[in-house]
Amino acid sequence: WLPALQLVRRGSKAVTRHWKAMHFQRQKLMAVTEYVAPRPAIPPRCLAPRKETVEKEDGYRLLLQRQVQEVFRDSRMVAVCQYNSMPDEEVVLMRHYLRKHNIEVKFVLNEIVRPVLSQSKYKNLLPLFVARNILLVSPETKAKEMLRVLKGVPQVNLLGACIDDTILSRRGVENFAKLPSLEATQGQTVGALALLPSQTSSLLQRGPAHLTALLDQHLHRLRDGDTGGDTESTGGDTESPAKPSPAQSSEAH
Repeated sequence: WLPALQLVRRGSKAVTRHWKAMHFQRQKLMAVTEYVAPRPAIPPRCLAPRKETVEKEDGYRLLLQRQVQEVFRDSRMVAVCQYNSMPDEEVVLMRHYLRKHNIEVKFVLNEIVRPVLSQSKYKNLLPLFVARNILLVSPETKAKEMLRVLKGVPQVNLLGACIDDTILSRRGVENFAKLPSLEATQGQTVGALALLPSQTSSLLQRGPAHLTALLDQHLHRLRDGDTGGDTESTGGDTESPAKPSPAQSSEAH
């Protein structure tokens, strides 16, 4: 069964929007009514040049930058650490434990530190100042004590350090902490340097000492032989008559 009325659409859809050129009169009207900006009353070349206003740097910012410069100049150890949020009580405890070893904690901003480091010899530390950072500074090289304290504070991660004007990574700081103290190293160096001259001196004195001992022994033997011959000659005179000398025996004949 088929319906009585069935609609079937054939062919493509009609497109009514075609590009059409603008009418000639409309083009003239658009050209006449186009906006033309008015010319300035005074030519620009006759105007006085504008004075460029120089923005003065903030005094507080300069003070903070000067403090950062003093920290890097007066400290033998400057450690850069990544700081994550932690309770205030733990921050106070960390500062207390570090202060026992003469290590201070400095909270700094990257906007303050980066301009200072870019103009100094510590510019290789710039890649470490990306997120929120703190500085652990000390006038002494207390790397071992610092690592011992940071081991109990997982929120503070050591990124690198500058020790005695030498930039070290985290692995370098750990290796530096394993080294003996300066006094022990100096003692070992002095002992090693004193050992070679002492060995050389003993080698040089061994030959003359041995020769002297041989000569002393030879003298003792000679003295013992002389004393033995004297005693034998005196004993022969008492017991038997003296033997005639060769000259006397020839005269007798």
